[in-house]
Amino acid sequence: MTEPAARTPKQRKQDTLHRLEQDVDAWVATADGAGGPPYLVPLSFRWDGETLLLATPASSPTGRNLRTTGRARLGIGLTRDVVIVEGTVASLTPAELPTEEGDLFAAKTGFDPRQLTTPYRYFRLRPRRIQAWREADELDGRELMRDGEWLLAD
Repeated sequence: MTEPAARTPKQRKQDTLHRLEQDVDAWVATADGAGGPPYLVPLSFRWDGETLLLATPASSPTGRNLRTTGRARLGIGLTRDVVIVEGTVASLTPAELPTEEGDLFAAKTGFDPRQLTTPYRYFRLRPRRIQAWREADELDGRELMRDGEWLLAD
């Protein structure tokens, strides 16, 4: 099987933006900040062009960790075509989230936490670092965003 050639930085950024816009689910890794074990769960997300919106039960380990540390790491895609997003997180109650954003989240993910009896919180993740790669030949240059700034202009 012949592997595709390594992508240019421009193509890698375009592919990453496409994945952020089109994909629905990510693996979300959090920790409690006090030396507890990492916690990994799949969550749905919506990308608005600048941030990712997630939702999880307020009392879940992920919800508690996100509120405690304000940080998360997401893995989006397959292991041989992955986007890793690290960012800071702001917590929102359903009442604090604008109705239109909640509607857009529900439409994209097919899931509306506002309709559930379990108390949910929304979490807005602002990327600080984004990496993307397919194979070993893309490890060099895998960092596309650093300190919240894209390394390659549009």
